[in-house]
Amino acid sequence: MYKIIGAIVGFVLFNFLGALAGYFIGSSIDRAKDLGIGGINPLGNAHRKAVFLETVFILMGKLAKADGHISKDEISHVEQFILKMGMTKEHRQQAIKQFKRGSAENFDIEPTLDNFMSICGQTSNLKQVLLVYLTVMALADGKLDSLEENLLRKIASRLGYSTIEFQHLLEMLLNQAHFSSGAPPSSSAIDDAYKALGVSQENTDKEIKHAYRKLMSQYHPDKLIGQGLPEDMIAVATEQAKDIQVAYDLIKKQRGMK
Repeated sequence: MYKIIGAIVGFVLFNFLGALAGYFIGSSIDRAKDLGIGGINPLGNAHRKAVFLETVFILMGKLAKADGHISKDEISHVEQFILKMGMTKEHRQQAIKQFKRGSAENFDIEPTLDNFMSICGQTSNLKQVLLVYLTVMALADGKLDSLEENLLRKIASRLGYSTIEFQHLLEMLLNQAHFSSGAPPSSSAIDDAYKALGVSQENTDKEIKHAYRKLMSQYHPDKLIGQGLPEDMIAVATEQAKDIQVAYDLIKKQRGMK
């Protein structure tokens, strides 16, 4: 739509060369809207929501069955995950159906990942949120089984993460989880807080603040909805952001940052 408008305006103002420039500028705006950047394309956004919902629960099912059986902790985590989201009845039914598909014996996740990358591959925040949700799922029973970790690494690689990038994300999530219980900070809490933000005590205040803002930006509701995250999944992203906030507040207090 915008490329046509741009071409017409460009032609009226600057003749043929203006029409070409307007066409290309408008095309860029159209592409940005398709990705949920600077606006929302209703059809594209609805499609991404459906694909994200399908992918996250299929892969959760696959992860839960990675070690050969689905534990009570894993079932409880999925139930709490659905409850926390306040999912619509339709989405709950879809979630359970896709979870069962993914947990089926010898289920091949490659077509699911291919479809996700085709529809959501250009939305970096959705890829990050998907990997975070899956990693938290794998840690639901308090440990990361080697088969679960191998599957997570495979999924991360298909999402475009290097081995080092995934290891960095995994360490942050492991330490962010320490701030979820609401218990008083332990003696090692400050070290956990730095790791939760992916920084160290050697980083400057400016660098720490930048890391914090970058992490919080990845969980910003408007940005996630704009890229296609279903609205009833925003609550889970918000919970993750709270853990990051607690860790950052602890570091601020310890360093006397403003």
